[in-house]
Amino acid sequence: MQKQLKGLFLILFLSAFSFLSFSQKKDKKTDKKETGLSSVIGGLKFRSIGPAFTSGRISDFAVNPDNPAEYYVAAACGHIWKTINNGNSFKPVFDKYGAYSIGCVTMDPNNHNVVWAGTGEHNHQRAIGYGNGVYKSLDGGKSWENMGLKDSRQVGAINIDPRNSDIVLVAAEGSIWGPGGDRGLYRTENGGKSWNKVINISENTGVNNIARDPSNPEILYATSEQRRRHVYTKIGGGPETKVYKSEDGGKTWRKITKGLPSGDMGGTGIAISPVNPNVVYIIVEAETGKGGFYRSTDKGESWSKMSDHTSSGQYDNIIYCDPKDVDKVYSVETFSKYSEDGGKTWKNLGNNKRHVDDHAMWIDPKNPDHFLIGTDGGVYVSYDAGKTFRYISNLPVTQFYRVYLDNEKPFYNVYGGTQDNNSYGGPSRSICSAGVSKCDWTVTVGGDGFWGAVDPENSNIVYSEYQYGNLYRFDKKSGQRLLIKPAPAKDELTYRWNWNAPVIISPHNHKRLYIAANKLFKSDDQGNSWETISPDLTAQIDRNTWKVMGKYWSIDAVKKDVSTSLFGTVVSLDESPVKDGLLYVGTDDGVIQVSEDGGKNWRKTSSFSGVPEYTYVSDVFADRFDENVVYATFDNRKRDDFKPYIMKSSDKGKSWVSISNDLPKDGTVHTVSQDFKNKNLLFVGTEFGFFFSVNGGKKWIQIKSGIPDVAVRDIAIQKRENDIVLATFGRGFYILDNYEPLREISETFMKEKTAYMFPIKDALQYVQTDRKYGQGETDYFAKNPSYGAVFTYYLKEVPVSSKDARHKKEKKLFENGEKIPQPSWKQLEDENKEELSYLLFTITDNEGTVIKKLTAKPAKGVNRIAWNLAYDNPFPVNEDLKKFDPLKKNNFGIPVLPGIYKVSMGVYDKGLYKKLTDPISFTVKRLKNTTLPAEDEKVLATYFKDLNKTVKRMYATVNYAENLQKKIILLKQTALKTSGASVELMTKIQNAEKAVNILMFKLEGVSPKASYEEIPPHKLPIEIRLQDLAWAHIESTAPVTKTEKDQLNIVKEELPLVISEMKKIAMQTIPEIEKALNDVGAPWTPGRIMNEK
Repeated sequence: MQKQLKGLFLILFLSAFSFLSFSQKKDKKTDKKETGLSSVIGGLKFRSIGPAFTSGRISDFAVNPDNPAEYYVAAACGHIWKTINNGNSFKPVFDKYGAYSIGCVTMDPNNHNVVWAGTGEHNHQRAIGYGNGVYKSLDGGKSWENMGLKDSRQVGAINIDPRNSDIVLVAAEGSIWGPGGDRGLYRTENGGKSWNKVINISENTGVNNIARDPSNPEILYATSEQRRRHVYTKIGGGPETKVYKSEDGGKTWRKITKGLPSGDMGGTGIAISPVNPNVVYIIVEAETGKGGFYRSTDKGESWSKMSDHTSSGQYDNIIYCDPKDVDKVYSVETFSKYSEDGGKTWKNLGNNKRHVDDHAMWIDPKNPDHFLIGTDGGVYVSYDAGKTFRYISNLPVTQFYRVYLDNEKPFYNVYGGTQDNNSYGGPSRSICSAGVSKCDWTVTVGGDGFWGAVDPENSNIVYSEYQYGNLYRFDKKSGQRLLIKPAPAKDELTYRWNWNAPVIISPHNHKRLYIAANKLFKSDDQGNSWETISPDLTAQIDRNTWKVMGKYWSIDAVKKDVSTSLFGTVVSLDESPVKDGLLYVGTDDGVIQVSEDGGKNWRKTSSFSGVPEYTYVSDVFADRFDENVVYATFDNRKRDDFKPYIMKSSDKGKSWVSISNDLPKDGTVHTVSQDFKNKNLLFVGTEFGFFFSVNGGKKWIQIKSGIPDVAVRDIAIQKRENDIVLATFGRGFYILDNYEPLREISETFMKEKTAYMFPIKDALQYVQTDRKYGQGETDYFAKNPSYGAVFTYYLKEVPVSSKDARHKKEKKLFENGEKIPQPSWKQLEDENKEELSYLLFTITDNEGTVIKKLTAKPAKGVNRIAWNLAYDNPFPVNEDLKKFDPLKKNNFGIPVLPGIYKVSMGVYDKGLYKKLTDPISFTVKRLKNTTLPAEDEKVLATYFKDLNKTVKRMYATVNYAENLQKKIILLKQTALKTSGASVELMTKIQNAEKAVNILMFKLEGVSPKASYEEIPPHKLPIEIRLQDLAWAHIESTAPVTKTEKDQLNIVKEELPLVISEMKKIAMQTIPEIEKALNDVGAPWTPGRIMNEK
């Protein structure tokens, strides 16, 4: 009784506490509550297909010094990843914090669970992301808090004082595209609650590096960097780039210049030797002939130039000192190098079988031969000082510029061009149950990849390009590739090609190609020959007439215009699918040109209301339904303007109106697309995610499920499958499988529908294969969509439990300060015993016979559930089940026959069933991928049903026999302890036990030591014979063999005899024994009705 009272008290206590704690949590919650359409689409989830075999650009590492198997990887445009097993597996730990680009990650030397991250990668090359400040994690990356400096845009380094973890320095580089913001060196003494700017140079110059003397934490060094990039130019340095030193823990700073270049400097790297901290190294990018590698032996007070060696300041210009050798230093660059004489001479670091373009490095302080290298292509590990490398092939952080699809069956392929990781394609899904593997991808062309297309009538013909319009025609069947880039005619000047030159196949002629430089070219023979069909379509502006950082710069300025496309190029292109020859092009200098006659005549527009002049036209998209309608997106990031610009024209580009409306104000729009059935259903890819509109752009909704905050650079639609495919710049490809619900969902739909089943896509049936056995954890597999028939449904409301209803009522009373009625103990008991509500999906064949039931937890909005195209599981329910579980999975079963099926949805709430939808039909189709298929699938289906029925009978018999054995043991034990039980009764029980054991032997035989094949010749037990049969066909749809038929007949002949004997024991012998026990007043045994006397 005391135990019951204690339990009831606990129930009352928790009940009272639950709504009180809810009210307290409410005050802490800061997330914006989703409303309208955005609140109901959570069940529509994007699916990542990687890949990871090329990975992507890495910007930094943070390694646990006490356990090098635990480390963080900062992906330049793919968030932060953590491993605790030396790279065997990784987990993304920074996916939902509004920034995908990471500049640096730093582990607290005093507490390895404390990690700092600076968002916005630290370089000024042409394709980067930007950040929203500095973050801190106190729990090993599980959660993060923004600690400010939100306008720093790019963060180069974070340094933590080893004596006091609350003292932190942040090198804020500031935006590369504009002035101001949080720019300089910042210091906190309270763990990031507040910041002091300790180096303040100008609105154009920030700080990119920090280094702390390991022998004296009071001494620090920092480098500033003046740089600017726009679409049309790059200035890689300036007079404000300097080297600084502090001798009071970073409170005050002075310039150190003796021996360093006196003119303009660019990207600068600095490192202190841990062997002798008097030795400091600097690598400097400067005006022509003035850069180089410098060494100080007096803690930076004076410098000696060791060599002319320098690397690319627009990326890193980062150097690392060897932890054991004062004269050994590494320079991380395109082809990384090392010096063993303090920088006088340099050797190439091992590059055998690994990607070039290095950006980050970590050297094991205890074993310098062990290091990590972060490249444009991912992470590499060496244990022999760079002689050989292990590639980390499970980090899906590829940066895609574009995506294009084919129509291959049964699964279409996804292709795309990447940042410095080739162009390639792979399947959208696989028959392998593990998913799409690295071996499934095919490289179409090397280099940086961009636009491309697949011949819609011959998927073996793939067009892919690398930078500056180098277009190749790839023969997927043979692996051959041919360069088909347009070339200047005799005496013609070369063309101005953009880094990211557009190319398309005409929707009216699959042999017609268009590609653009500053002019537009057309080929009607698949690229064998080209015709120029336009004049120069750009604004034709001399970029040197524009000021940068408030001044005009000499051609000798640090790396001026290096790694920058010529200005005045076509960057977007489309042809109307409605009207042949209606062409649209967009340029990098803010022009949209339209031709209505296949390029003979052009109409120019360079002014768009609300869009700043000369803004980069990132995309043009011709409406799929109306030849008069066209959409365009504009990207003005490189002038420090992050607003979304989407324009629509209804008169073939003569006039334009904005449809950006309620898109986030800091999310640049990269691309726009349109559904092929519903003209008002639009899609856009932005700097921080994917949005759709069901009303032509009046209102935009973001789909967040399954996809992190990341830049969506391109969108493709696979019409046959109703799939949306995204190219993200840092997390590879994402697919929204079957987006049909987006065509129907609307505010009106939500008001009118209480429950709804969306049209069901045909389900493809096949035998799933397995991954190669024993390959370990490092193999990356992109997940397939759910196998089978996928049911998408909508619920306006969900059932409310009695407890939740009471809590809701109590919460309102509590908030109003009113008296709260206290529930009785019986009421609380009933609430705890109340059965969970659940959805019931009833599947029938075309004749109306129920063949499967699925259950799901009710959830508001649009959700999905999959049926694996199998009948019910024939195995008995686990006897150890303690509580009814309506959500328990019931997946295993024999496959159904291809054909037409129906499904309806209902709900069980508080024990009562309510119908929610009428049955809706769908089709199951067999994948024709076998060499020896069953000639008559009905024969195969009949066999499967017969086998299933027999399996069900077999395991019912085995379980029943096991229960009989348990029961007899209890009866035997009870008889023994009952004084009135006779010897004859004991003998009868023992005989029954022997009889059941004989039957069990016929069913199961004896337990082998290893394998039944190792037991001397014996009569095959019925269960083993049936098991062999069940496994024989589980991975095949081939015709049933004669052996299988014969074996099944043997089982069907032998099993009934065992069942008959079992029934006799259960229905005659056992009741007689139980009656005898009742007669002598024996204690109760399970299943026995007690004698009332």
